[in-house]
Amino acid sequence: MKRAKREVIERRAIRIIQTPQHPLLMFALSAKELQVIAEVSRVSRDAEGRLLGYQRPEVKRHVRNITEYLNGEEVIFPNSIILALSSAVVFRKVRGPRVDGGGAEAGTLSIPLPKPGQPRPAWIVDGQQRALSLSQCRRQDLLVPVNAFIADEVDLQRDQFLRVNSTKPLPRGLITELLPEVGTLLPPNLAVRKAPAALCDLLNRDPESPFKGLIRRNSMNAEARRRAIITDTAVVAMIKDSLSGLTGCLFPYRNIVTQETDFESIRRMLILFWTAVKDVFPEAWGRHPSRSRLMHGTGICAMGHLMDKVMSNIDINGARALRLVKAELLRIQPVCRWTEGCWEESGLAWNQIQNTSQHVRLLSNALIRAYMNSLRTAA
Repeated sequence: MKRAKREVIERRAIRIIQTPQHPLLMFALSAKELQVIAEVSRVSRDAEGRLLGYQRPEVKRHVRNITEYLNGEEVIFPNSIILALSSAVVFRKVRGPRVDGGGAEAGTLSIPLPKPGQPRPAWIVDGQQRALSLSQCRRQDLLVPVNAFIADEVDLQRDQFLRVNSTKPLPRGLITELLPEVGTLLPPNLAVRKAPAALCDLLNRDPESPFKGLIRRNSMNAEARRRAIITDTAVVAMIKDSLSGLTGCLFPYRNIVTQETDFESIRRMLILFWTAVKDVFPEAWGRHPSRSRLMHGTGICAMGHLMDKVMSNIDINGARALRLVKAELLRIQPVCRWTEGCWEESGLAWNQIQNTSQHVRLLSNALIRAYMNSLRTAA
């Protein structure tokens, strides 16, 4: 009995070998074929909290604008879609001399069509908005240029997604959430954010953390996002400032030569300080930023700068550590106006504090000055 032949899409293609494990392929697909073989790997979390996927939600207006153009009379669509292909895709080199003086190989690409209920053999790494527009346009026979690489590993797909989008307006929160999951060598502008991003994720999931479930992530479902009130970019900025600044209380826990980070000690310090903040300001903790500027990005960053002063002399492993940190924070309690009143030093009402560098500086200075004045008075 003959075995049923699996249906495939065959295309002439050019193969470029940069690394043997992940060859690059250039070919064309129609709009209809693209939606049959490729899918978008949406960023989300499983039941255990592990990160899945990497793509942001679609931008409906952007998709609509591209679709309107594709439905026009004369269409030029030079922008390629970048795909990660399953290893089930097969390239067969044609006989004869190589193309481009030996730098590339011509051949035939066989892409298996997925059976019902099975995953598709390709994932969109870059061009999801264009792909969605192509799926909605009238011209389903329109040929689209495709650049692809072979990669079953989602880590490599995330890595390429971050690199391709590093100069584009990718949401900072999405980059923050993906960085801890990338194991490859990153460019300097992303590498410096990897450890803070991992710590932000830890704070949001650790049962002992006062931030648990309060930090908004791109992968959250609608219900979880309603409960999450703090932007992850604010928490990452707070941690990054302390890790990278010479006077930061987290700075000693990172080896700037080897880039090794003592995550456990940093975890203890962050949980210790912010638990004390929660205890000293219970009326302001856990409320929406529109009702409490302590939960606002400016409040988080300003308190982070105060953290560097307060925690520099605290033994985080001491039995009385939490009590000592709370005693230090009580020094600034009289000047704080998180939910009502005016900040006396700046004259700004509590709800006039905005997420700007100027207001972060004003609030940081007010908190640190009040703390230092209290220390001098006590001395």
